[in-house]
Parts: sequence; C-alpha cells; structure tokens
Amino acid sequence: MKEQLDTLVGEMVTRGISLDDAQREFEAHFITRVLRHHRGNVSRAATVLGMHRNTLTRKLRTLRIRARRPSTPAAPPT
Repeated sequence: MKEQLDTLVGEMVTRGISLDDAQREFEAHFITRVLRHHRGNVSRAATVLGMHRNTLTRKLRTLRIRARRPSTPAAPPT
C-alpha cells in the first residue's frame, strides 16, 4: 500500500495539485467508502471514523456527499 500511495502522491505533485485539494479529495473518498461499507448508516460511519454523528453530517454537507441507504424492495401485497 505504501508504494501505491507514493505513486499517487507523485502523480498529484506532477499535476500541481495543492495539499488542500489532495486532503479534501482523500477525505471525501475515505468517508464515502466508510459510508458505503455501513450501508449509508451515518451513526455507524461516524463511530468508525472517530467523530460525532453531527460532525460527520456537517462534513457530508461541506463535501457535498449524500449518505444513501440502500432501497429495500416493497413488501408484496397480502
């Protein structure tokens, strides 16, 4: 993983990406992946990320990420 990270950082430096942009992009991807892993459950994702649910909700708004819970199929009529 260290080699992959080194390659990625090298590409970002070559392209002139700022540290702020790199951090924002990493944070957005990381949070999105954790949310997806927990099926859109913001409370569980916040716990894993080590932050309060309200803090994560604010970050989601700032980063323009939507926490989506997977849709469940409707129950068949009885």
